[in-house]
Amino acid sequence: MAAELNRLFFALWPPEAVRAAGAEAARDLKLRMQPGGYLSAAERYHLTLLFLGDTVAPTAEAAAIAAAAAVRSAPFELTLDHAGSFRNNRQIPWWLGAREVPPELGQLYERLREALMRSGAPPERLKFSPHLTVLRDAQLPLPMTAIRPISWKVEEFVLIRSRLDLRPLRYELLGRWPLLADTGPTMPAGQLPLWA
Repeated sequence: MAAELNRLFFALWPPEAVRAAGAEAARDLKLRMQPGGYLSAAERYHLTLLFLGDTVAPTAEAAAIAAAAAVRSAPFELTLDHAGSFRNNRQIPWWLGAREVPPELGQLYERLREALMRSGAPPERLKFSPHLTVLRDAQLPLPMTAIRPISWKVEEFVLIRSRLDLRPLRYELLGRWPLLADTGPTMPAGQLPLWA
């Protein structure tokens, strides 16, 4: 018997102002570059932290929620200031990203990953490439392109279920956890995190 579909991932969930600015940047890029493909729906914009899998069991889902509740990390400012694309063979996604990734984002990623590994709900994908996907199925790659900076004050992270059984695809927010003032050790200035 096939496992039941339950696609879960932890993410940063942008506020409406960031969504609107990201959608405007995406429309501008599409108009200028004419890449084909289609714009992602702004209501589904997110920055994936960790992917748990396509068939997460209820026990692993509960363990992931408990692990997330134990994570302590500081809020931070993220500035999306450039766009680019990933190198896929045919379906090229375009994204918005930050030239300077705040160290607090790396700390959040590491602390959440470690909590999940201890919980018995380990993430599937360990590579971390922070971005917002804004266009899918482009026919052309996008070289690194500056955009008008979008300031995002990140104050929480979320757990999302992808409802692949619905058309159009929808996301369900299963939990929200605030980012609180950090009391742990800080990364020395100039030291890159392991995922950089």
